[in-house]
Amino acid sequence: MADPGRARRLSGRIRQIVASTIEMQIKDPRLGMVTITDVRVTGDLHDATVFYTVLGDDDQRVASAAALESAKGVLRSEVGRQTGVRFTPTLAFVLDAVPEGAAHIEELLAVAAQADRRVEEARRGARPAGDPDPYRKPREADADDEARAD
Repeated sequence: MADPGRARRLSGRIRQIVASTIEMQIKDPRLGMVTITDVRVTGDLHDATVFYTVLGDDDQRVASAAALESAKGVLRSEVGRQTGVRFTPTLAFVLDAVPEGAAHIEELLAVAAQADRRVEEARRGARPAGDPDPYRKPREADADDEARAD
């Protein structure tokens, strides 16, 4: 098992290499606006998972996935050439679900904000059901209490 720091540095380097190679060398027309979001390398440095996003609809995502799969050999060769490691990691491309997750969270936050507004509107004209001040207070001595004390 390799040093975690070394695996992290290799992940960052692979991310840079793959992103620049896609931008400069891969001329596949199926490849859309691809962004490499993250790379994770296994502990033995033999496998790398490359996470990416594609700007566009589902058809563009499918086409870009096919283009990345066909360019996998070129990308791995470039990673091996530029990193100089003894064993070049195999590359696996995974569509990153972060944008969809973020959109879902935004929708949930909008629903929660709308519910908060409804509660605030209902609270504006409301009055407490019981006494205005429900807390006990120390009893004040009155004239009858003073007469009993004498």
